[in-house]
Amino acid sequence: MATDLANYIRETRLSDTHEHLLEEQEWIEQGPDVLQDLFGNYVTGDLISAGASPEAVKRLMDATDPDLAGRFDGVRPAWEATRLTGYGEAVRLIASEIYELPEITPEYLSLGQEKLLELRTLGERYRLLHDRAMLDHVQIDDKRWACVPDASGPEFFLYDISWKFFCIGRIEFDLLAEESGVEVKDLKSLGRAMEILFEKNAACAIAVKAQHAYQRTLKWVERADSDAERALQFSLISDESLSEADRLCLGDWCWAKGIELAIEYDLPFKIHTGYYAGNGRMPVDRISSGNLHPILSRYPDARFVLMHIAYPYCDELVAMAKHYPNVWVDLCWAWSIDPYSSSDFVRRFIHTVPLTKLFAFGGDTQWPSSAAAYAIQARTWMTRTLEREVADGDLNEVQAIHIANRLMLKNQADCFDLDGTRKAIQEAA
Repeated sequence: MATDLANYIRETRLSDTHEHLLEEQEWIEQGPDVLQDLFGNYVTGDLISAGASPEAVKRLMDATDPDLAGRFDGVRPAWEATRLTGYGEAVRLIASEIYELPEITPEYLSLGQEKLLELRTLGERYRLLHDRAMLDHVQIDDKRWACVPDASGPEFFLYDISWKFFCIGRIEFDLLAEESGVEVKDLKSLGRAMEILFEKNAACAIAVKAQHAYQRTLKWVERADSDAERALQFSLISDESLSEADRLCLGDWCWAKGIELAIEYDLPFKIHTGYYAGNGRMPVDRISSGNLHPILSRYPDARFVLMHIAYPYCDELVAMAKHYPNVWVDLCWAWSIDPYSSSDFVRRFIHTVPLTKLFAFGGDTQWPSSAAAYAIQARTWMTRTLEREVADGDLNEVQAIHIANRLMLKNQADCFDLDGTRKAIQEAA
């Protein structure tokens, strides 16, 4: 019999603070086939780690090949080894909860393909997320500056201003001039172009997002304008020949400018920490949250959201969140990377850090079916986590329900200006 806590977590809306969802028309017109939908997420990394060849994974994801059974058979042994990982569990949830398939087998894939054609229709993207996954809203990083109201759900699909390429010191000068109307010639004009991006987009944005940890260290150094100016001039002459040191210098200056604008416009600044998706490259000295201490200290008025629990450096992130008043922590992606470590992280966090500083969920996916399944996974593991707290006598059920409300909905509403953003979107639409 389900507990009151389990019922509460199942029935309460959940804030989704991080996705890379493609727009509705892309889902309808250019969306996946059933194998792409089932496996077109992070599980391909586990398949390769389990021994699947890159060629087999490439064929698995090739929708131009109509042989569903043949494509799946190429990775089937790796799938059997992977199905119990967090990524594998998410794939099984897509199959069972979205496609209503009892197993992923060649025999069932054709039935899944028929179901997919029903899902890739007008309004289904919203229905999967709002009605099936019971999400309160979705925050989307589409790697663009513009935060245009999404006609398929203007107050439901909320967008981040992307700051990634600024942070890595790769400035798209032509695109920036097109968006801002400013031709960048020096540091002053670069700063003005950035200001215009915020003037145009901040009202309808929910946050600023940077995932530059994939391209550079999270360490930040305060840069003199003269040094950043020199790096910028080199970049204007030939971006490809810019040295790593100059690129970091320019990136650090741009990163700081983005934080200053985020403070001015009252937007949280999200930062990828921890694990890299994929295979074959993860320079671990770059990714821990401790690298961020200079910038967290330099900008105490900014609201920093540190994402993915800095996996596998989770203990360090607990300490950072405990120490810095301007740090919030997001479990986005973490439940699927390593559900047991994420469960343990939540238990240690709530007994170490104020309850107001943790967000329960973000799927970090591009298709609505994956996001819906990842939300189901997060609810399941959060229920197990808090029920263990009750069973161990660390909480009673009323306290656990209060914590669930905090982690699922209230903390996000306190950190992000949901009401103000939605009002601005109504006015813009």
